[in-house]
Amino acid sequence: MQPESWRAIRSASTEQRVNGASDPITLALTGAVPFMLLASTGIALPLSLWLLRSYRRAVLRGMNQAAGASAQPAPAPAMPSSTPAARLEFATLSARPGVAAALPGPSPWRVAVSLAIAIAFYAAVMTAAWLLATQDDALGAVKLAVLFWSYFWPAVLVVNLVAATDRATRFVVAAVYFVFYVLLAGIALARSPTLTPLHLAQHWLVTNGPPTLLLAAFLARRIRAVGPMVLAFTLLALFGSAVAAWLVGASDETIRAAVAVGGALGLGGRGTFWLTLALGLTTFGVAAWFALRALGAHYAAKRFSDEMLTVDAIMLIFAVTQSIGLVFNHWAWIGSGPVAYLAFRAAATASRRRLPRVEAPRRLLLLRVFAVGARSEPLFDALRRRWLRAGSIALIAGPDLVTSTVEPDEFLAFLSGRLQRTFVASEADLAARLAAMDRGPDPDGRFRVNEFFCRADTWQATMQRLVAESDAVLMDLRSFGPSNQGCLFELGRLLDAIDLRRVVFVIDRSTDAAFLRQALSRLWSNLAADSPNRTAPEPAARLLEISGPTAAESRALVGHLAAD
Repeated sequence: MQPESWRAIRSASTEQRVNGASDPITLALTGAVPFMLLASTGIALPLSLWLLRSYRRAVLRGMNQAAGASAQPAPAPAMPSSTPAARLEFATLSARPGVAAALPGPSPWRVAVSLAIAIAFYAAVMTAAWLLATQDDALGAVKLAVLFWSYFWPAVLVVNLVAATDRATRFVVAAVYFVFYVLLAGIALARSPTLTPLHLAQHWLVTNGPPTLLLAAFLARRIRAVGPMVLAFTLLALFGSAVAAWLVGASDETIRAAVAVGGALGLGGRGTFWLTLALGLTTFGVAAWFALRALGAHYAAKRFSDEMLTVDAIMLIFAVTQSIGLVFNHWAWIGSGPVAYLAFRAAATASRRRLPRVEAPRRLLLLRVFAVGARSEPLFDALRRRWLRAGSIALIAGPDLVTSTVEPDEFLAFLSGRLQRTFVASEADLAARLAAMDRGPDPDGRFRVNEFFCRADTWQATMQRLVAESDAVLMDLRSFGPSNQGCLFELGRLLDAIDLRRVVFVIDRSTDAAFLRQALSRLWSNLAADSPNRTAPEPAARLLEISGPTAAESRALVGHLAAD
């Protein structure tokens, strides 16, 4: 491999930048586009946080309101109770994944591998574009491998998003990637005496650094649900202001016309300029709003899943930012990113069709102590990564997960002022919500989370109906104690309504275990006459103690829930 073959890596393409500097399209693509990305990021990040905070307040406000006695769903009829013949035991479940059953459907890691293969097609197209754009004739296997592996970096983010359930696993995935990169770099350094580790590090950072930092902000757990949508909106709005300024400044005639209009409105040159930007921003902002509404409608119509939306956002951001570096050679190379993205999308669609489909989806109900707070999120993330490949999850909205479970259509309903209409306020509302539960798979085979927004006096009836609709129940009792009266109600209804072999209670050191056992024993002594647990020969409450959850604990939890 000749040293000159690395000229774009070593010199940051200085000569190419100079050669393209006189092209106004090149200047716009290499200057305006990165600026708009940075500016839209600076606006979208705090805006997303503020909107999510407002969304959370709106949900909590609705939860604290009472529907009223006339609208309150009727509670389930009380059944005569008596002490059951068998004594309730307490079974401690193993946290080792090998002892539990398996869910149907593809595993998250199989899906992640199929997406990584699709990203390999993206990386191959970008590698070919780099070689063609730089007109590098000195091809070599090592050079191709380094370039390909650099463009393959998005696979690490996607694999971790789809399959990794804890921080240690995410670290291992990234470490494996960099081990291979270091090995390839070592071979390249051995063959090229003028190449230095700094050149290779700079190449990787220039190629992957900006999009990775951008995504690190918008893929954080607490902003991931709405961050990409808000970023798309702000980017389109800012693009509109840039287009308006470009159109006005395209010729002397358009400038004079704009100044004349501004003068008629009593504006000077500076005022006319800002008015132009405002008009462009408003026009494209309105267009972006309708585009987001169309996106929400497509999501509601199950054209794509939330995971598909996030993965596509990752790949599009990399496609745009990585193709900008090639524009210094010629502005037309901005098309390399979209072409590479289309290659990824075609490969992903083809691989998705080969994944096994679930014939009998499993329905899981998630109950929890709201006081767990932010600790609910890691467990929920780990749970839905696997369970949503096999069936749906139902839950009642609460302050702990309200911003993690928000879906595009729910968020747009909030922005449109229609969120309160989604709350269960009557028996008719509850019946309609249950009938509208999304139990079918999305195009990628993944199922959805059905979140029920309840008033202060409608959640009990909702919970009872959801138990009847579920194949399995997970109750997160971390931080459980005597003050959690709502959970005591739920425990009683679980004993009355569902076979305990289909229920798993998650606990940790923050759980008042003695009080939990005492409460379950007391509720067991008043078991409903028609409870399916009354005739159980060896009834037992299944307790799983976790510490993380770690990846092993997450697999064990899903396995215990999957057991019949």
